[in-house]
Amino acid sequence: MRRRRRPSTHAEPHLMAHLRTMVWGPAEFVGPPPGWLLGEGILAGSLGAAAIVGTAVLGAWTGRPSLADGEAGLVCAVALALYVALVGAGRALIGVTALLGVCLALQAPQAAAGVVLAERGRVQSVVVTSVEGGRGPDREHGRYLCSVTDHDGVPLKVRIWRGCEVGTRPGDALAVVYDPEGRVPPRGAAPEGPGPLRDLAPWGAALIAATVTAVVRSYRLPGPS
Repeated sequence: MRRRRRPSTHAEPHLMAHLRTMVWGPAEFVGPPPGWLLGEGILAGSLGAAAIVGTAVLGAWTGRPSLADGEAGLVCAVALALYVALVGAGRALIGVTALLGVCLALQAPQAAAGVVLAERGRVQSVVVTSVEGGRGPDREHGRYLCSVTDHDGVPLKVRIWRGCEVGTRPGDALAVVYDPEGRVPPRGAAPEGPGPLRDLAPWGAALIAATVTAVVRSYRLPGPS
């Protein structure tokens, strides 16, 4: 009677190492990663983040919808993800890099419009015609939207939320900032504060960090000649 052969466990460490390499990258170095590898990751991540934000700002400034709407930024995010895939990064880090790039591209258009209004915007007074209550169940602390008209009585196509509060009533005056060239929609005049790109800083930093990690962990030792 033949004995059943016990499954070999010698291949298990190799299988786990292969899976770890496929998911997180090989990272075949001992100690700190090489400086040139860190520099490559920082450069790639910085260029990717700058391209995503820069295309949105350029589109808002020049009035090109394909750039201002974030479509070009999505292309840049995909290109960055393809780059880390080509250098041999792990699947998980490729996905994280792509996800952060897309998030940054989706956030960039609003910030780009703020850059344009901060640089060449003009402030004018408008008149409130109607007020829509807050979004949340607690209407007192929700966001309010005001429909307004300019000094000629022409309704603005967008509703204003900055400066539109629970105590705002039809007939009240609000200050809005608008683009004289009409390339970005007007918005309520905000008090002086940090620059309009401040909300993108965490997304940009996270994208650069993910790119550096992906590039560093993609390193493989040179094979025999």
